[in-house]
Amino acid sequence: MNGRHLSDDERCAWLQLIRSENVGPATFHQLISHFGSASEALVALPELSQRGGLKRPLRLYPKRNAQRHLIAAAAMGAKFVAMVEPDYPQLLRHIEHPPPLVCLKGRPDVLAAPTLAIVGARNASVAGRKLARQIAAGLGRRGHTIISGLARGIDTAAHEAALDTGTVAVMAGGLDVIYPPENAPLHTAIAEQGLLVSEMTPGTRPKAEFFPRRNRLISGISRGVIVIEAATRSGSLITARFAGEQGREVFAVPGSPLDPRAAGTNKLIKEGATLVSNINDILDVFAILPAVAQTGDVELQKVDDKFESQPTTCSDDRGTILSLLGAAPIEINDLIRESGCSAQTVTSVLLELEIAGRLSSHGGQRVSIR
Repeated sequence: MNGRHLSDDERCAWLQLIRSENVGPATFHQLISHFGSASEALVALPELSQRGGLKRPLRLYPKRNAQRHLIAAAAMGAKFVAMVEPDYPQLLRHIEHPPPLVCLKGRPDVLAAPTLAIVGARNASVAGRKLARQIAAGLGRRGHTIISGLARGIDTAAHEAALDTGTVAVMAGGLDVIYPPENAPLHTAIAEQGLLVSEMTPGTRPKAEFFPRRNRLISGISRGVIVIEAATRSGSLITARFAGEQGREVFAVPGSPLDPRAAGTNKLIKEGATLVSNINDILDVFAILPAVAQTGDVELQKVDDKFESQPTTCSDDRGTILSLLGAAPIEINDLIRESGCSAQTVTSVLLELEIAGRLSSHGGQRVSIR
């Protein structure tokens, strides 16, 4: 793939921008599209937030902190890779609002093979761990790379069985923060033979709210997700839900109705997940499906139309748009139609409100004001 390579300054600006207040992946991509670079977007953010109604200075992520994270990653043999660069996981870049940067350590080339995730219970049964090893090893021998989350139980069993054929551990904290601690030898082995991936900066301790983000990456990097033992309220089911939303295949191993660890997997099967008893149940599905694109350039281009950079350029339109927004979600297309404003103007005003922390986004391209 012919991809860009960010300069050191641009990479630092990307990290600053994505970690600045009120800038998530969706907003990040809009800003890059409007301003052409993270550096220019950072300069524009304070004015945007004021126009959006923020009464105090916007908190921009300090450049020195971003530089410190880049140095810390390099010191441990890792690197931050942008979504426009060749080493960025190819499938991940095609999900909705992919993380602009991920931190990688190890061998990115293991992602060149077809990828499948195996996830499941931390308190897995002996039978569950044995099956995870069998499936991971079998898929590995068939040329697949196994993705998982380095957790206890099913994750650990899957990684161990796929070490020799290719495995990727997606982590909820920084790549240098090993969790659980007993997986330190496995963490080291994966860094040497496979790949460690995280959306977080070095030194970040795993928190409960980080695990859904990690689960979104696990499914996003994979063609499909295989769930082996999961209770009805488990992170594995969150991963399966993300997989469905991202257009990935969902597989589940059935279990005894008397075992709470099988309640989640049995529920997935009822909802349409493919029942798995051996690896052929998985391989047969992909044999009849078109291949998921593993390559393809994604470039963030500056749009031809200039962003509305003057505060007075569309003041009347801004007032009209604000008057139509309320606590009830409204579709953006309806907002454009009812306001009589151009799509560009509406998008500009919504971006200002987003940066100011006043806009809430809902499913189906709907927004409301806080």
